[in-house]
Amino acid sequence: MRIAIMASEGAPYIKSGGLGDVMEALPSALARIDGNEVVLLLPYYKKIKDNPAYATEQVCHFDVTLGWRQQYAGLMRLKNRQDGVTVYFIDNDYYFGARPGPIYGDFDDGERFAFFSRACLEALGYLAFIPDVIQCNDWQTALVPVFLKAWYYDRFSQTRTMFTIHNVEYQGWAHGGFFDDVLALPWEYRGCLDMHGQVNVMKGAIEAAHMVTTVSETYARELMYPYYAHGLDSILANAAWKLRGITNGIDVGTFNPETDPHIPAHYNADSFVTGKAACKAALQQEVGLNVEADTPLLVMVTRLAGHKGLDLLCYIARKLLWEENCQILILGTGEPQFESFFRELAAEFPGRVSAQITFNLGLAARIYAGGDIYMMPSRSEPCGLSQMNAMRYGTVPVVHATGGLRDTVPPADENGQNGLGFTFQSYNGDDFLASMKRCLHLYHYNRDGFRDLQYRDMCQDFSWNIPALRYMELFHQMLQR
Repeated sequence: MRIAIMASEGAPYIKSGGLGDVMEALPSALARIDGNEVVLLLPYYKKIKDNPAYATEQVCHFDVTLGWRQQYAGLMRLKNRQDGVTVYFIDNDYYFGARPGPIYGDFDDGERFAFFSRACLEALGYLAFIPDVIQCNDWQTALVPVFLKAWYYDRFSQTRTMFTIHNVEYQGWAHGGFFDDVLALPWEYRGCLDMHGQVNVMKGAIEAAHMVTTVSETYARELMYPYYAHGLDSILANAAWKLRGITNGIDVGTFNPETDPHIPAHYNADSFVTGKAACKAALQQEVGLNVEADTPLLVMVTRLAGHKGLDLLCYIARKLLWEENCQILILGTGEPQFESFFRELAAEFPGRVSAQITFNLGLAARIYAGGDIYMMPSRSEPCGLSQMNAMRYGTVPVVHATGGLRDTVPPADENGQNGLGFTFQSYNGDDFLASMKRCLHLYHYNRDGFRDLQYRDMCQDFSWNIPALRYMELFHQMLQR
């Protein structure tokens, strides 16, 4: 099958969040399936253009029409990728190649990514690559299904489009005049993109794409409710017939306790008891905690943002420390009120609390390996990767049962059986505290049951192999239609 994937970021070339991780792993997993030919198209940002590690060559160049504008686009091919994915970059200095700083947040982001979306379709024509399926991601490429229907249907009449929502909060809003000034689409597409008198490009993709997916099965259902959908609930409910959820995988090559170069002792599911003990002792010493083998270490690696459930942890932290024998370790940066809270908590409980207010990938790996219990009380979580990373290292998750957390962490009973972690249903601090205490009770009074739970966690397959097959199943369904 010929598959074209379009996104605004993709690791290792450029990354700002989870989308970048997915765009590194998913194309590679699809390319490993026999018979697939996969191309990935990304903007040629300055950070990529200036990086000597990425050798490129120009394939062609062409003009892209955007309203009254005629803009140059160069098509650059990456020469040094070895996994079967052909990577192309769309080159334009005005929109991407000469702009330093973050990849999002410019005043003309709507115009930049409208250009990129149309340039991707033009590029496929110049390559004579007619894909069976185009998979596009988030609002930055949401115009691809709309442009294809409006202007490229003759060229791509057999091509099906899948639009994947990674973060519904960012929808690509623009003022009403954007439709005529920048997009200049035929008038019949106005209703597709119009929302409250403004342009919403994510709405356009939901209506125009042949299939809409998101990053977990539970989140696909949640998106039809106002609490989660940020105003798109009715649009997504009307598209329920073509809305599916596919839970993301993780990079099991990078997150591997048998080979991870960042951890002091390597281990697997059969040797984790001694391996994790060595990692825990080294971690406690590194971050200034008391080196106590039998004190459960509660850990969290996160952006310090409200929707990550930090308000719940702030509410219960002192109760946990007063009522339970435990330690708490937090790694991350973010909102000032949370940074201040955890710094003050560490000062109040020296040797029992450590606040690492920094971004450190190596330390994150050591925390996954050395922790006993991983806390993830997110208010909402489309998929979540940290809980899977933690389980990969044998650290038991305690999570709010929402989105991908519900899908990847089925609840265990009081003996640690029949599940992979501990969960709470209602988003409130008392329920979170109760779940933490159930997990701590298992740790203190049934260590064999706790270790059985760790073993099951480590035996799970969180690779991209299963999600890639699920994507292929949906691709075939679209083509059969």
